[in-house]
Amino acid sequence: MLAFIIGVLVVAFGVAVSIGLHEAGHFTTAKLFKVKVTQFMIGFGPTVFSRRKGETEYGLKALPLGGYVSMIGMFPPKPGERVHADSTGFFGGMVQDARDQSAETIGPGEDDRAFYRLPVWKRIIVMFAGPFMNLVIAIALFAVLIMGIGTVQSSTTIASVSECVLPATSERQTCEAGDPAAPGAEAGIQPGDEIVSIDGVPVTSWEQSTALIRDRAGETVPLVVDRDGEQVTLQVTPAASERYVLDDDGRIVTDDAGEPVTAEVGFLGIGSQPVRVQGTAGEVLPAVGEQLGASVNALLTLPQKLVDVAQAAFGTEERDPNGPVSVVGVGRIAGEIAASDQLEFQDRAAGIVGILASLNLFLFLFNLVPLMPLDGGHIAGAIWEAIRKGWAKLRGKPDPGPVDMAKLMPLSFAVVIVFGAMSALLIYADLVKPVQVF
Repeated sequence: MLAFIIGVLVVAFGVAVSIGLHEAGHFTTAKLFKVKVTQFMIGFGPTVFSRRKGETEYGLKALPLGGYVSMIGMFPPKPGERVHADSTGFFGGMVQDARDQSAETIGPGEDDRAFYRLPVWKRIIVMFAGPFMNLVIAIALFAVLIMGIGTVQSSTTIASVSECVLPATSERQTCEAGDPAAPGAEAGIQPGDEIVSIDGVPVTSWEQSTALIRDRAGETVPLVVDRDGEQVTLQVTPAASERYVLDDDGRIVTDDAGEPVTAEVGFLGIGSQPVRVQGTAGEVLPAVGEQLGASVNALLTLPQKLVDVAQAAFGTEERDPNGPVSVVGVGRIAGEIAASDQLEFQDRAAGIVGILASLNLFLFLFNLVPLMPLDGGHIAGAIWEAIRKGWAKLRGKPDPGPVDMAKLMPLSFAVVIVFGAMSALLIYADLVKPVQVF
């Protein structure tokens, strides 16, 4: 139980630090460009602790599920007026309230320190700096994972030897009378043997040994293993067995209908001993890029994934282990990893570091979605303003002025409601039908 709590606390602390550094990115660049920042807060809801230093109040809120930096003058006044304009309807009032509240943050003589007064490129830097910090954190954590803890790789040491041959499509996982014996067991291969060569070809990796075996179905070839320091030569005849076709990344290839593709290949029935191998600095960025691609896919498929979560939460379906989870689910998974008796300490540490690294990558992408009130919404507005000004200049027209981002407040309101509903669904699902880790 103590290990579970420690795992939850470590991830909670990591999330809080990630949020704090995200907001620090906004804060630092805003200060650099002389924008007045009135608040730097971690969390939402009632204030638990705060302290004013200079012109900025720093504090911690009761719900540490996010954070914010308050800059003066986030929205420009309506063209032709400073504050207060006639507005009609609920949404019109929402837009004008946003303008009024923004104007009220600007004190006497502070107009030139308002956020909306910044040039477009500076506004983009300020809003991008937050997500960029999440990217930096993710890269640092991947460096710790790859260069410090190491990643699990298949070694040339044999961990298991199957007793029989079962097709990849078989629903059974255990041998029964009448099943053909596995060639590896027949040849005398034992767990702990280290493969030295196959058919005279020196073996340096498990992937190489697998490829050599798959290409030699029905052929009797010598296999040399290192057994307790001595080289032993065995004669093996890989059986032709139905196996899944894998791509260069080791993933199962599927056909146009989405069904896995199989082929008749050589098979011995041996499994590799996994080992942790520390990588080099050159492996970090490619790993980040691969995970970034997975995060993009997760973001694009999020609507369908949420439907699946709802069906699992309110029905009989099981949760997708690769589906979205809430902060409650993240904490629970971290706790189970930390408390697992099936994992070594390095595996537990790698699991928790991997969670925080992947979470920061997702936050980097999610915050760049071009919707208000996300950072990406402000960036999109600034880019649109640059396009308008550039087009006006090309046509010899006067500067159209800043984009009235306050008009997007109704959209922001809708986005907040959707995100709130999404969070509520995920938290409920993580309580009533959590993702099974083990």
